[in-house]
Amino acid sequence: MELSVNDVSVEVADGASVLDAVKAAGAVVPTLCYDERLSPQGSCRVCLVGVKGRAMPACTTPATEGMVVHTDDPVARRSAQLSLELLVSQLPARALDVPADRSELVRTCEYFGVTGSRFDGAIRTRGVDHSHPYVKLDRDLCIACNRCVRMCAEVQGTFALSLAGRGFDTVVAAGSGGDWVSSPCVACGGCVDTCPSGALSEPGLLDARPISRTTTTTCGYCGVGCSLRVHVRDDEVAAITPVHGAPVNRGHACIKGRFAHAFTRSRDRLTTPLMRRGGRDSPLEPASWAEALTMVATRLAEIRDRHGPDAIGMISSARATNEENYLAQKFARAVLGTNNVDNCSRLCHAPSAVGLTASFGYAGGTNSVDDLDGTDCILIAGANPTEAHPVIGARIKQLVLRGARLVVIDPRRIDLAEMADVHVQATPGSNVAVFNGIARVLLDEGYADQEFLRARASGLADLTGLLREYPVDHAARVAGVQPETLTTAARLYGTARRPAIVYGLGITEHAHGTDGVRTLANLAILKGAVGTPGCCGVLSMRGQNNVQGASDMGALPDLLPGYQHVTDADVRARFGQSWGVDVPDRPGLRILEMFEAAIAGRVRAMYVIGEDIAQTDPDSGNVRKALAACDLVVSHDLFLSRTAQLADVVFPAVSFLEKDGTFVNFDRRVQRVRPALTPPGQAKPDFDILRLLARTMGADLGCPTPADAMAECATLTPTFAGISHARLDRDGPLHWPCRAADQPGEGRLYLDSFATPDGRAALAARPYLPPGEQPDAAFPYVLITGRRLVHYNSGSMSRRTPNLELRPREVLDLHPDDAARLRIADGDLVEVSSRRAAVTFSVHLTNTVAPGQLFTAFNFPDTPTNALTSDVTDTVTGCPEYKVTAVSLRPV
Repeated sequence: MELSVNDVSVEVADGASVLDAVKAAGAVVPTLCYDERLSPQGSCRVCLVGVKGRAMPACTTPATEGMVVHTDDPVARRSAQLSLELLVSQLPARALDVPADRSELVRTCEYFGVTGSRFDGAIRTRGVDHSHPYVKLDRDLCIACNRCVRMCAEVQGTFALSLAGRGFDTVVAAGSGGDWVSSPCVACGGCVDTCPSGALSEPGLLDARPISRTTTTTCGYCGVGCSLRVHVRDDEVAAITPVHGAPVNRGHACIKGRFAHAFTRSRDRLTTPLMRRGGRDSPLEPASWAEALTMVATRLAEIRDRHGPDAIGMISSARATNEENYLAQKFARAVLGTNNVDNCSRLCHAPSAVGLTASFGYAGGTNSVDDLDGTDCILIAGANPTEAHPVIGARIKQLVLRGARLVVIDPRRIDLAEMADVHVQATPGSNVAVFNGIARVLLDEGYADQEFLRARASGLADLTGLLREYPVDHAARVAGVQPETLTTAARLYGTARRPAIVYGLGITEHAHGTDGVRTLANLAILKGAVGTPGCCGVLSMRGQNNVQGASDMGALPDLLPGYQHVTDADVRARFGQSWGVDVPDRPGLRILEMFEAAIAGRVRAMYVIGEDIAQTDPDSGNVRKALAACDLVVSHDLFLSRTAQLADVVFPAVSFLEKDGTFVNFDRRVQRVRPALTPPGQAKPDFDILRLLARTMGADLGCPTPADAMAECATLTPTFAGISHARLDRDGPLHWPCRAADQPGEGRLYLDSFATPDGRAALAARPYLPPGEQPDAAFPYVLITGRRLVHYNSGSMSRRTPNLELRPREVLDLHPDDAARLRIADGDLVEVSSRRAAVTFSVHLTNTVAPGQLFTAFNFPDTPTNALTSDVTDTVTGCPEYKVTAVSLRPV
């Protein structure tokens, strides 16, 4: 529609507001209760504009064809100024002392020339609540605009906030009105970010000193890939805020990305290289870069020349940038001469890479997360987004609140199970049986898209034959659920017009994780919910910030960048010509194979970049044994981790806030990472360390800068051919595949054809097989491991922030019925024993776990959970069976 704003003609879409039209015209109208992320409320009355001689609130007034709007209408301006003065009259004078860049109220007063108020009245004296380490409330500055309450409800979906009191006494309250820290607040920071008056703030912004610079980058915690603005003062992070309008997080964040940045200035940051000058029994001592690099270069060359290149294993990092992972695999292949390079996706989403490739063609999710907006049914399997991927968890909550149906398949009663239409609380390790049972219902009850299956899929006959063995009763019996539950889940997914599948490590980290991915993908294929217009497809939730990118860049023992096989002579020749070497043709060792080879004496050196394998890898006692067997262990890290403590040389690395490069998030979106801080001391990016080490060994890796590394990768990798730093800086994030500089990248894959050899989606007939480790009389419980909201992975970053105040130790989740049987009370200490080790935990009684099952995370080195975990791995990819460990339990 077309209308006029200040005599300027503008066009806006149907449903637009007058405020939208004002912005389109380049005009300015201040607001206080409005936030583009929220539904408009129109309560503050400062956005009044003139329409036909009347003062109308721009944020809630619909734009209409031919409307004439004046932002400088004198009646509207006087009314808005009066409303503002009434508001200011209730506030203490310091409300206008807040720096203007942190207070919309102050900026609005400046717009209207308000420096005080002509009205006299009572001034609020309600005090502050600084109980929470991050969210700081000054009740006297609250203007009751309701933005924080709406943010908590409409974006985060936690509903932790409300406006308490009436009239003059109205103020925001958390939970039941007690201390903020005791409320259900999850510290996403949305309330702080939206507060227009400074009533809600955070420690770094309570400091009135100005911000010196702001850098836009990508979060380095989970795999969602939130865009953040890092505000720096005195070369320290003052605050981090979400980028409004960013494509993935859309102006939202979580407690880790938003607030957990204090680790960057932790006193125990590594700032200089460390090395053992007197052998393995001597202490780690500070060394110069030249000395440490020379020692590593000399020892690596000796081992390579004496025992062969395959006597060296390199573990690259899902926390490193794409460019660093590219350089790491190039170093392994071109300098060391081995394909023994892997990354931690081996331990989490290797079954996704293999399973999705076999089913569809590419080793990534089939759709952009934007496609979730159109879904009418979400099937969440083996994922806990509200804790592991909070921004996506919040998005899913909003979709459900707006009417989307929700199916949750998980052995625990996770947060989203409370909102689900059906919760399939299946026994750990029974995923394949569950998915086969659902597939049987889809076929038996006519929910499968037969036209899609005829035209675009293969393997239906084999799958149909297998599914004769999986009537719902049988599948439900294997999974330990009622047949009606499984049937209801199948019907919800089957009747949906645009169903979406979101899954996580609860599918992949099993002895048959690849089968789990394949049989889950079957459901999307049967429904025709992938590779079709408007489809929502299959999204795999990646655990770490760049676990997708580390594999994309070829930090894998059998694949070069872009998932090109090392066994393909043409591929090797192309890389070899660019690198000036012969690329080794035999696939290398996977991570857990490297450990076994080290214990057997075949691997003599381990080079570990940014991973604490002694804490996070399964059967950690075996990992320590492998490291002890090596002649040389090298570690890059921010801190002296458990792995670094076992190393012969430790290089001080830098965090994502100090790096230049790119990450790839869970929906294949390549995004820029930019340095916001100066690295501490002599710490260096992994990129620079690898280049220096190669030079010390007499080799030249080329790629002087991360941008050059991405450019080289693009020339060798068709799926990345159209991606460059310059383009990302100019145009913003891009999905791969992006095959040319003039192509936009493909968010929704396979619209024309699947990338399989025959161009069809491949259905997989996979039978249920039991977990690799089974409980018995000696070990009667099943331990499940996973993520917590407050901490991240090994906890090396989050434990060095005030997050530690919110969760100071690890706990073991135990069902009250089991606790009663064992006479264990909440908070008691218990010893958990597996077939490998024993670890002591404090107990947390909760109904989120089923009787006979336990849950914990691995964020704290003093409770080494992974000393317990199973040494069984996925039969296809070698991914560990973290989700099923047989254990016993006894009070301490």
